[in-house]
Amino acid sequence: MPTYRAPVEDVSFLLNDVFQIDRYNNLPGFSDASADVRSAIIDEAAKFSEQVLQPLNHSGDLEGCTRHDDGRVSTPKGFKDAFKQLADGGWLGLSAPAEFGGQGLPVSLSQTVNEFMMSANMAFSMYPGLTQGAMAALLVHGSPEQKKTFVPKMVAGQWAGTMNLTEPQCGTDLGLMRTKAVKQADGTYKITGTKIFISGGEQDLTENIVHLVLARIEGAPAGIKGVSLFVVPKKTINADGSLGAPNGVSCGSIEEKMGIHGNSTCVLNFDNAVGTLVGEENKGMAAMFVMMNEARLGVGVQGLSQSEVAYQNAAAYARDRLQGRALTGPQAKDKPADPIIVHPDVRRTLMSIRAFNEAARALVVWTSLKSDLAHRSDDQKERQAADDHMGLLTPVIKAMLTDQGFANAVSAQQMFGGHGYIVETGVEQFVRDARIAMIYEGANGIQALDLVGRKLGRDGGRAITAFFNEVTAFAKENGANEAMKPYLAPLTASVQHLQQATMWLMQNAMAKPDNAGAASTDYLHLFGLVTLGYMWARMAKVAQDKLAESGEQPYLKAKLVTGKFFMERMLPETSLRLSRIQAGADTMMELPGEAF
Repeated sequence: MPTYRAPVEDVSFLLNDVFQIDRYNNLPGFSDASADVRSAIIDEAAKFSEQVLQPLNHSGDLEGCTRHDDGRVSTPKGFKDAFKQLADGGWLGLSAPAEFGGQGLPVSLSQTVNEFMMSANMAFSMYPGLTQGAMAALLVHGSPEQKKTFVPKMVAGQWAGTMNLTEPQCGTDLGLMRTKAVKQADGTYKITGTKIFISGGEQDLTENIVHLVLARIEGAPAGIKGVSLFVVPKKTINADGSLGAPNGVSCGSIEEKMGIHGNSTCVLNFDNAVGTLVGEENKGMAAMFVMMNEARLGVGVQGLSQSEVAYQNAAAYARDRLQGRALTGPQAKDKPADPIIVHPDVRRTLMSIRAFNEAARALVVWTSLKSDLAHRSDDQKERQAADDHMGLLTPVIKAMLTDQGFANAVSAQQMFGGHGYIVETGVEQFVRDARIAMIYEGANGIQALDLVGRKLGRDGGRAITAFFNEVTAFAKENGANEAMKPYLAPLTASVQHLQQATMWLMQNAMAKPDNAGAASTDYLHLFGLVTLGYMWARMAKVAQDKLAESGEQPYLKAKLVTGKFFMERMLPETSLRLSRIQAGADTMMELPGEAF
């Protein structure tokens, strides 16, 4: 059976040493997250993930969710008790404002906790993850009454949250949605329509579910400009805050899925359900994008989480599995064969996954800190720069971390040989669960188009220019350090590849938009590789400094070796991506559609 150990040491290294989170104690909530508090939270999150959530992952996958004849849904055995422990532990409100019952701690801390829980049990973690996303949308765009009514209950884990976008006839193109909203005399709306693929749409974990629903008000403009957002609780809420009658929301069915069986993915039917408008009429996408961006960052972490747990189990297997002898001669002379960890190609696989995981974790923490700055800093310029960073990096984190997270889960499965194909070992579940992350919350091809088509040119390219300036300044500042050359030389070359690709798009995409579409996925991955390379350079610098101060530390030495592997073996892929981008769209678009 699979196991999981939360990467506590790695997270502590990032928060304390690489990003020096204590420098931000001037921001609200950061002074409350002292080193001792952070350590206690991380340790407790690790225990909860390892001891409560991880044991339910395999059994939850086998059991799945059950829809009853009356529309109720039961989650797998143990999920309800685990959710109660989650709520009682205050995990749902870790970063929520204190005025609504949360602890107000930094998002950069709560994201590390989320990674632990996702690695331990991805299907379970979706229930609190979507609830936190719904809270975020309400906190930004909800009315005072909506915040007061819904957020404290969600923080407490009494009520859960969902997002309702997709319909049978429309996915990414939400302008095609048919769910309608009819305004009532009292200012509420009656919502009617069908939504599909609704994660956590019905469950037995909470007494109420707060559905955020996109719908079109009667007479609204056509297309995406006529879409509004509504909050539609599963049960109505009385004036005193108590729960009333069912609200015309029902689960028509549970989707039969490839993975994440422990999460109830529902078809929801809204039949004159009563909802209230969130934000302004016909401005629903602006409000929903708050939740979608939260969810996209969370899905990126899901990619990392499955890569991490798959790696841990593959590495353990490689240390134990006896097969063949080392090319340099027997290493385990007292045994009939050597463990497969002696073979270079096995190490190539494991090092590739590890090097990705550690850099991706750093990228998540770095971007989470930017989220904290964007929402908590009183310096407008600092907030603007942080918001630029979030807009630019969100599609990269969502798409690259899930693309590579799935590929890494498959590579880890390969380490097991035939045993990786068998349910008993558990590794095949990581592959199945990881696959959905590439699809939902905006399929990865859409993320690439968003990056190339919208994010690069926004505000005259302000965000990408700031990114280039930061990375090149770091390289210049440390250029005279001989020990840093193995990290900085490859990083500098890869940045030049990204700059060339950006310039090529500027020169070739406006006149011929297909060039942008043809280049988008390669550009996103090129960009992603550069960001990971930058993370490795920053981690290497800190590791070298700490080793100089304290002497021999196996963790830090391993960090430097892993970073060097990334620079030598993985970052050079930017050259390949650049060549593909510069090939253009001509060959790709030449065949007529009927030729496929």
